[in-house]
This record gives sequence, C-alpha cells and structure tokens, in this order.
Amino acid sequence: MTGDYMTIVIAAMLVNNLVLVQFLGICPFLGVSSRLSTAVGMSAAVMFVMTLAAIATYLIRQFLLIPFELQFLQTVSFILVIASLVQLVEIVMKKVSPPLHQALGVFLPLITTNCAIMGVALLIVQHDYTLGETIIFAIASAIGFTIALVAFAGIRERLALMPVPKAMRGGPIALVTAGLLALAFMGFQGLA
Repeated sequence: MTGDYMTIVIAAMLVNNLVLVQFLGICPFLGVSSRLSTAVGMSAAVMFVMTLAAIATYLIRQFLLIPFELQFLQTVSFILVIASLVQLVEIVMKKVSPPLHQALGVFLPLITTNCAIMGVALLIVQHDYTLGETIIFAIASAIGFTIALVAFAGIRERLALMPVPKAMRGGPIALVTAGLLALAFMGFQGLA
C-alpha cells in the first residue's frame, strides 16, 4: 500500500508534472512567475484550493453523482465546487494577508479557471482513486506545481539581471526557459 502512495507521489510531482509535462495551469505559471514572492503565494493558494477541491469533488461524485446516476453533471458540479473554493480562499487571503492578495491581483480569481485544478479533479476520476489516494495525488500534484512555479520564478529573477538580447526579453525568453525546464523534467520519465 505504501508503495502505491509513493508511486502516486513521484508520478504526480515529477514524472507527470501538471505544468511541465501535462501543460495544465500555464496561465499562472507564466503570469505569476516574474517574482519569487508572488510565485510562492500563488503556489500556496493553488495547493490549498487543489487539495480541498479534490476532496470535495471526490465526495460529491461518490455520494451524490454516482448513487443518483447524475455523472453527466460531473463537469458542471466540479466547476461550481472549484469556483466556490476560490472565492473562499480569496476572502480568507484578503483578511489574512492583504499584501499577498494585492500582489496576486487578477491571478487569484484566475484559479477558478485554472485547468490544473480541474485537471486534478478529472484525473482522480479517470484513475478511480480512493479517498486516501485522492488526497495524496492532490497534494503531490500541488507540490509538483509549486516546484515548477518556484523554479521558474527563480530562473526568471536571475534572467532579469542577465544581458538578454533585446528581441528575447520578456515573453520570448520566458517561453524558451519554460521549454528547457520541461525538457529537464522529461529526465524523470521512468521513475514511476
């Protein structure tokens, strides 16, 4: 049983990283990664929302949609749950950490439409995980998202200090760097 959990963790964090391998959650990956502080804040918010959304969507599917044969409402119900959780996180963050809320700006409401969170909920359904596996998978996926986002933000902060050719400044160098980071994560193929 522990081996299964370790396989899920390694696969979710490294081998099938949501951002760098499955290309889910690219909006916040590119948008919030210019500063390390905002990347860490966004990662914490995504981790919280992703874990809660995975648990909530699992429970809704298992105890509401399947027993009443309402699986056709799965996508709509998942979207409603994720949107509600994001609103909750935004309210809490506004009270607890106004500077972080201000720094994240428009990207916090974008978690509502973050395909990484919806992707995790749908991947849990696809893999038919148990509740324990769901929680492990959601946390590991969020940690993988954090690893990718924080690494990318650190690289972008360093690139801001480098003499980058004028035509490559900003978006172009960020996309090239993201591609190289994705190639680096391909080295984890075969671990799980």
